Amino acid sequence: MATTDSLRTILAQPPCALGVFVPAGLCPPHVERRQLDQIARAGADLFEVGLAHHDASLDGPVIQAAYRRALQHANVLDHTVRTVEHAARLRPTVVMTYWEPVGRHGPERLAHLFADAGAAGVMVVDLPDHQAARWQDAAKSANLHTPRLVPRHSADTDLARVIAGASGWLYAPASTAPTGYRGPLDIPALADFTERLRAASPLSVVSGVGISTPALAARVAPLVDAVVIGTPVVRALTTDPERAPALTAAFAQALNLHTVMETRA
Repeated sequence: MATTDSLRTILAQPPCALGVFVPAGLCPPHVERRQLDQIARAGADLFEVGLAHHDASLDGPVIQAAYRRALQHANVLDHTVRTVEHAARLRPTVVMTYWEPVGRHGPERLAHLFADAGAAGVMVVDLPDHQAARWQDAAKSANLHTPRLVPRHSADTDLARVIAGASGWLYAPASTAPTGYRGPLDIPALADFTERLRAASPLSVVSGVGISTPALAARVAPLVDAVVIGTPVVRALTTDPERAPALTAAFAQALNLHTVMETRA
């Protein structure tokens, strides 16, 4: 219960929280633990830990490459569980995964593995409608939140179905492109979308995908309860790991500055 409560607390209080996505298995465990420590100290309020998958269809080339690198190592699931154990000691942690590994390992087994590791929730980004009830039952029995990614194109009539059984948060992609998109964001369209989600559900709203700079994070922050950054940090971890904490700090400062300016206004 403590882990799910800690996630709820982070999302319920200002300023807009900063989530950092880290794919498990990029580095040896002792290196990965040090990186998580540094990112947490730099300003991450919560972690999303990615379970590597060979067909990450919603992700762009940077995260796909990171997953391929992780999959070269043995025992990817065991490594991910150990990553979650460490991340959850630092910050509330949600696992990000696709349905294929959930189905392959078994929803009930996977839910209890991650719950025992300290995860607050697991978000299955491509959860099939016909598997939603089974997955949500498995997660509930393990006391895990089940955040849902809600496609921007979802019609109002579909929202109730898509968010049924969700808990923890609703994930509103800032861009309709795969992760790693670096172009401009349609902020008015995102604002309309988050308003629709808030009208349909009392759950917190989190946004990621395409929030590629601190300036964009500051523009998205007024609309949501948390901003999640992924590709910028993953790119740093795979090319120049020492940059990852400074990059995290820059995003955290942008969100904090937004809160200060809003308070003064």
